[in-house]
Amino acid sequence: MVIFSAAGFNNVWVLSISSALAGSLITLMLLAGSLAGTNLAPTPDWATAPIALMIAGTAMAVIPVTHCMRRLGRKSALLVFMLASALICTLAILALQLHSFSLFCITTFILGFCNAALLQTRFAAMESVAVEHGTTAASMVLAGGIIAAFVGPELAVIGRQLTDIDYQGSFALAALCTLFAALLLSLYRPAAININTNPRTETSALTLLSNPSLCLAVASGAIAYIVMSFVMTGTPISMHHFHGHSLVDTKWVLQSHIAAMFLPSFIAPILFKHLNIRGMMLAGLVCYCGTIIIGFTDTSVGGFWLQLVLLGIGWNFLFVAGTALLPLTHNDKDRFKAQAINDSVVFTLQAVAALGAGWAINLLSWQQMLVGCLIPIIMMLTVLLWERGKTPLLNPAN
Repeated sequence: MVIFSAAGFNNVWVLSISSALAGSLITLMLLAGSLAGTNLAPTPDWATAPIALMIAGTAMAVIPVTHCMRRLGRKSALLVFMLASALICTLAILALQLHSFSLFCITTFILGFCNAALLQTRFAAMESVAVEHGTTAASMVLAGGIIAAFVGPELAVIGRQLTDIDYQGSFALAALCTLFAALLLSLYRPAAININTNPRTETSALTLLSNPSLCLAVASGAIAYIVMSFVMTGTPISMHHFHGHSLVDTKWVLQSHIAAMFLPSFIAPILFKHLNIRGMMLAGLVCYCGTIIIGFTDTSVGGFWLQLVLLGIGWNFLFVAGTALLPLTHNDKDRFKAQAINDSVVFTLQAVAALGAGWAINLLSWQQMLVGCLIPIIMMLTVLLWERGKTPLLNPAN
């Protein structure tokens, strides 16, 4: 296609690959974090605390990171946070050396700030191209996550026994990968956008949230992450510790899940053309229901693999649809505020879900955990129907 040779899409490719390589530290933490947390935590109930704190850090960092992007620009801010990620790896190595659960939790919390910056790359990509190609640009950045899906867990397994202490080598390899991502990002050329930074010219948050379509966009991203995080965070512990599946099988299931989160992005423009934004949201909810049904009946490696793949696809449909709808709900002068509102809500609720997974997996069965996911699914369907009644569809693409 011609658009992929355009100058703006050169930026998109750079952002996709560099953010994916830097994001491999996040996917490494999703596997190693909960397993290392199990060994370090004072009680099993706190095994997922490192992951929950990483997500909490992401939620708390959204507004500061947004201001940083506004002040320094996308490129400079991203470089700062990528270099910080490499330093965080050394802190994780020290925490493992000292066998300190509290220091490891502090490490993951700080890592959340870097993750919040990486998540802004989807908006940077959309700004690099024409409005009509925004969905394609965002999908390409998300598709780059396939690299992170395989690189991160592979680094976790390869580096696990490079030293006498499990996973120290994994974080050392992740630091090198992050530094390479920062080097690649130097090729990024930010789009020149006229931004009025006077806060008095911006619309208030309450006024923005009075728009039903913006509420739907936020809800779509939030529900996508709540269900995905709740199930995915509990999977390594459920598979490896409770159901006795090997670390290799657990790694493969997690890699397949993360790949499934991003593979649909390659065909996102086609899906949007035929399903429209709200149709994509419904398709995502159907995938989540499939996850519950399969997980309820099959806890074999194959069962875990299929439910986690459906979980990833459902996340992609809901999150990409919410991302695509968000820019259509506000003026350009309000874009940083709308993005901050969106990501703050999404990742705060994701943190609650991740922490709740550690509690739930020790009190409930795997099947009971999955059934509990019906609550946010029903809530999302309710918001979708409410917004449909409040906002007549004038544009079939929506």
